[in-house]
Amino acid sequence: MNVSATLNAFRLLRNPSLCLPHATVSTFNDLPVPLSTAFGNAEADIRAVVLDKDNCFAVPKENVVYKPYTDIFDSLRTHYPPPHLLIVSNSAGTSSSDPLGTVSASLASATNIPVLQHATKKPGCGPQILQHFLTAPGSRVTSADQIAVVGDRLFTDVMLANLMGSWSFWVKDGVVQSRNPFISWERKLPERMMRYGFKAPLPRSRR
Repeated sequence: MNVSATLNAFRLLRNPSLCLPHATVSTFNDLPVPLSTAFGNAEADIRAVVLDKDNCFAVPKENVVYKPYTDIFDSLRTHYPPPHLLIVSNSAGTSSSDPLGTVSASLASATNIPVLQHATKKPGCGPQILQHFLTAPGSRVTSADQIAVVGDRLFTDVMLANLMGSWSFWVKDGVVQSRNPFISWERKLPERMMRYGFKAPLPRSRR
């Protein structure tokens, strides 16, 4: 059970816009590199990227990059070299789902990208992510609005970005098509909300 998601869901009652993405792409392959070009370089200064794993760049429960996405994955790794690329997954690196760290170790080895070790699952691990980028040797990140989060779920990945004050990229169509009725409803939610005037909150500096 994701206690963090359950507790943070109550924040949506006060601010529903927390689940709205700043940019939407069909698949991981459709991400622009660099990510700041999605908004205009003058508006966004994205220096670091957080990547979700399951059904974003990998088949759920697999720890390798989905083969059709290897080129875009390599492009991201080239444009955001260490320590500016980080994998944050609720199934790898969490003390509840991966207590021995075996999944995160396998994933880090396969992707050559560090995996965040975190006790609180998304969307509640924002402080740990920000701390990682602010303190990593060689990091150019000085504030949360220089970070982008890429993921396939509105209520974990996108909400994580908005709670942090970062940019969010929603991968609408995952590696595997889901038949889960909740996910089908989730895919239609942003369009419906924007019809009523809701907008994603602007990223904010945390200098």
